[in-house]
Amino acid sequence: MKILLLVDDYLPHSTKIGAKMMHELAVAFFKDGHQVAVATPDYRISSKYELDEIDEIDVYRFRSPNVKDESKFKRAINETALSFNAYKNLKPVFKENQFHLIVSYSPSIFFGPLIRKLKKKWNAKSYLILRDLFPQWVIDHGLIKEKSAIASYFRKFEKINYKAADRIGLQSPKNLQWFNEKFGLTNKSEVLYNWSSEIPIVSEDEKYRNKLNLRDKLVLFYGGNMGEAQDMMNLVRLAENLKDEKNAHLVFAGSGNEFALVKKAIEEKALKNITLLEPVNQEEYRLMLSEFDVGLFTLHRDHSTHNFPGKLLGYMAQGLPILGSVNPGNDVIEVINEARAGLVSVNGNDHELMNNALKLIEDNRIRVKMGKSSESLLQDRFSVKAAVYKISQSV
Repeated sequence: MKILLLVDDYLPHSTKIGAKMMHELAVAFFKDGHQVAVATPDYRISSKYELDEIDEIDVYRFRSPNVKDESKFKRAINETALSFNAYKNLKPVFKENQFHLIVSYSPSIFFGPLIRKLKKKWNAKSYLILRDLFPQWVIDHGLIKEKSAIASYFRKFEKINYKAADRIGLQSPKNLQWFNEKFGLTNKSEVLYNWSSEIPIVSEDEKYRNKLNLRDKLVLFYGGNMGEAQDMMNLVRLAENLKDEKNAHLVFAGSGNEFALVKKAIEEKALKNITLLEPVNQEEYRLMLSEFDVGLFTLHRDHSTHNFPGKLLGYMAQGLPILGSVNPGNDVIEVINEARAGLVSVNGNDHELMNNALKLIEDNRIRVKMGKSSESLLQDRFSVKAAVYKISQSV
């Protein structure tokens, strides 16, 4: 079977979890005997498209304006044009190749028109891997109003995206329940957990501990996006509450529109127990995970949807205990806590988050035990093989 993957960010330039997951999916499909290609936008190229090969996967990078590190307004304009730019610049590729299955990753919500056109052209099926439920989370945060013109604009493309899909995979049972209550698409929606094919690596020279002068510290690490959806000040407050713990240190590595906010807070509060780093590539990111002790994550408490952050997969793969704080009702709390893979509480309960952190900081036996459970949870529930099997059933 010939499979086309659509994603708005891809390796090797991307540090996003979605890019990494889609590459792992592509490789797994290829190893399963399928012919796989990826189409992704790239603002760095001058030609209509460029063809790369990564791990025997054909990667078509089509010319498109930057859809990531731009103002919200400009990003919305650039993303709206994704389908148009993809079809215009990859038209020869789409003419020469007939794919049987189109697998897209959302966000972005703007591949729907392209998928609709290609499905008709090839008589193909499509599977939508639906992750961040946009624009719902920006409405939840009060960034746009539910009845506003911009919300209606985004909802239009969101519905096109859903209509174009034959199957839609949500990342958790509660997300599936919320989605079906909101959109009533029970006939085409299902749970598709996030996945990872990583195995633990070992740092031989402790590059980052030495570089950051953290050789004797217990390091709590956050890696990934730093935006409104994450509420990074939640972790800054944690650092404030742990400032007297001399043997503990927090390291944040990533990018997003709250990066500057975190940097300013660190300076204004004179927090010596946080190191803030720019994003690194996947190889360096995994090296960090291999050297540090606890994996951190945060989600804004006003979310009405129930994200299972992809960064948790990297933590699990490396056997790190997980410390998190999320929106009320999110089933990631049950998944992590019941598996004893870490300690997750509700965002806003700073005292509980601090106490959970202290349990991991002060007791090595708890850290080791939860780290082993974290690795087991990945193997039991979040394998790339399970994702390949479920998506394949849609054809």
